[in-house]
Amino acid sequence: MVQTIRIEAAARERAGKGAARATRRGGMVPAVIYGAKQEATLLSLDPRDVMKELHKGGWQSHLYEVAVAGAEPVRCLMRDVQFHPVSDQPIHVDFQRLAAGQKIRVKVPVHLVGEDVSPGIKAGGVANLVRRDLEVLSDPDNVPDFFEVDVSTAEIGDTFRWSNVQDHKGTSPTLARDFVVLTIAPPVVVVEEVVAAPAPAAAPAKGKAKGKK
Repeated sequence: MVQTIRIEAAARERAGKGAARATRRGGMVPAVIYGAKQEATLLSLDPRDVMKELHKGGWQSHLYEVAVAGAEPVRCLMRDVQFHPVSDQPIHVDFQRLAAGQKIRVKVPVHLVGEDVSPGIKAGGVANLVRRDLEVLSDPDNVPDFFEVDVSTAEIGDTFRWSNVQDHKGTSPTLARDFVVLTIAPPVVVVEEVVAAPAPAAAPAKGKAKGKK
C-alpha cells in the first residue's frame, strides 16, 4: 500500500498574481487543489514542507493528504511545481484532487528473481534493466511495492517484456504496448589495443662513396 503523506496548509482567499506575490512575501508558497469536478481550493504551504517532498524524489507518484484547519483533508497528487528562475525555490504548487475510484499514475521498481541460477548470467551475461521502474495506473490503496521478473531460466540474448512480469497486481501500464523491461546482454569483451613501437631512425651516411676514375 502506498504511503499517504500529510501536508498541513492554510486557506488562501484571493486568487491572482497579486495575491500570490503577497503570499510569497509572507514567506509561504501559494498552491491550488483542482479536479474531481469541484471548485478549486486555494492554499498556502510552508516552503520547508514543499522542499522536503521534492528532495525525496518521485513526488509525482506519492499520495498526499492536504489538511486545512476546519476542513476535511483532501487526498490528492502533487502534479506540478513552479520554481523561481534565479533562486530555484518553489513559487507555486498544483495538486490534483482524487475522485472516488480514480486510479493514480505511479512508478513501481523492478526486482529480479533467479539471478543466481540463470544460465545466461552464469555464462557471463548481464541483466540489463531497460526500465528500473515501471509506470502504471493503480488503485491508490493498493500500490505494489515492486514488480518481480523471473530470470532463472534466462539465456544470453533473452528479452523480458511487461507480459513477463510475474504479477501485475491489479495495475495497468501507461504505455499501450508490450514494452521491454530488461534484456540479458552478452558479456563485454575488453580488447586491449597494442601500440607498435616506432621503428628506429636510419643512421646518417658517413660520407659520399668515391667513384672510380
